[in-house]
Amino acid sequence: MSRAKSTLIAAGILAGAVAIAAIMIQMRPEPPLREPPSRVPFVTTASAVAGSGPIPVYGAGTVRPRAEIDVAAQIAGKVEWVDPAYQGGGRIQEGQVLFRIADDDYQNRVQQARANVAAQQVALLQAAEDARIALAEYELFRQRQPDAATTAEANPLTLRQPQLDAARAALARDSAALADAELALSRTEVQAPFSGVVRTESVGLGQFVAAGQSVGRLYADDAVEVIVPLSDADAALVPMLWQLRAGDRNRRVRASVTTGYGRGVYSWAGYVDRAEAALDEQTRTIDVVVRVPNPFAGGMPVGDGDGDSATEGPPLLVGQFVEVQIDGLAPESYFTVPRSALRTGNEIWALDKGSLVTIVPVEVLQRSDDVVFVTGALNADQAVVVSGIQIATEGMVVRTEGGDNG
Repeated sequence: MSRAKSTLIAAGILAGAVAIAAIMIQMRPEPPLREPPSRVPFVTTASAVAGSGPIPVYGAGTVRPRAEIDVAAQIAGKVEWVDPAYQGGGRIQEGQVLFRIADDDYQNRVQQARANVAAQQVALLQAAEDARIALAEYELFRQRQPDAATTAEANPLTLRQPQLDAARAALARDSAALADAELALSRTEVQAPFSGVVRTESVGLGQFVAAGQSVGRLYADDAVEVIVPLSDADAALVPMLWQLRAGDRNRRVRASVTTGYGRGVYSWAGYVDRAEAALDEQTRTIDVVVRVPNPFAGGMPVGDGDGDSATEGPPLLVGQFVEVQIDGLAPESYFTVPRSALRTGNEIWALDKGSLVTIVPVEVLQRSDDVVFVTGALNADQAVVVSGIQIATEGMVVRTEGGDNG
């Protein structure tokens, strides 16, 4: 094959490839037209909810007894009987006998004291009769004297007055001894001073106990207390805190106590009883005492937990860690917003006209895990920015879900 012919063939192939490429380019589909992405930032919003009623004050603490005492006998002796209910966890009623000490010795002392009193009563009667006779004889003697008006006063011993006084004193002494003996006899039965629960006990049959020896602990079951440490800012939200007096039924600030039990959460109603009159030196907080009546009545189920509301709730146990909510002050107007809506410097980025950012300074009244209570120039149900932008300026345009800003 000649060189010229080869050149023509190569040129033909090249021309054909160019033609095919041109045809393919002409036949390619047109790419879809897309609008350029918007430069207006997208934000997530929530609504500012107008609040009403008391602002909650949150805290936590450990349940402790309202009153707790050591159980001890006031006399010494051998234990001859113990109430079966007097053991750890037992429920005790006021005036119930917890245990009894053998009273033989104390019965004998009472009998001896009664005999002494009887003897002294006879001695007093004798002394009184002797004094009466002595006074009568003295009066008869004066009448027989010619100068009776000038006769000297009789000596008290002559009238037997000191002997009468001594007999009276001896009767009073032995009567007091009888009262002491009867009191000691009554103390052979150790009774509960109030209704409560036995925390610990250490007494048994045949055991010798000394006067004042602790043989157990008992705490009252009519109410328990929770010490709630609050900052001064939170304490300032509790109404009439420093006017509250322990046990005052006329001034009470409502509170509720919640804790978990099993798979459920339960709540008990209580009230603020008082506040400690000193700051905690370690935490610099104010200890507020919340009292919960009838802790063994059982708590009420809270929320959508797995607790069975058809069954009685558990008791509020001493030593249990609980969360506390106190009804605080109730301002005329305030708002609740998600905590993520609160910005540095106590500002909230609200939306005006649906897409324009307006920066609203607020005063924070209370914070919880998810919600902040604030006052400021907000409107009810106004949208506030919770995420999407890190920096905002007044009048900045943003997009929201369902918005048409481009």
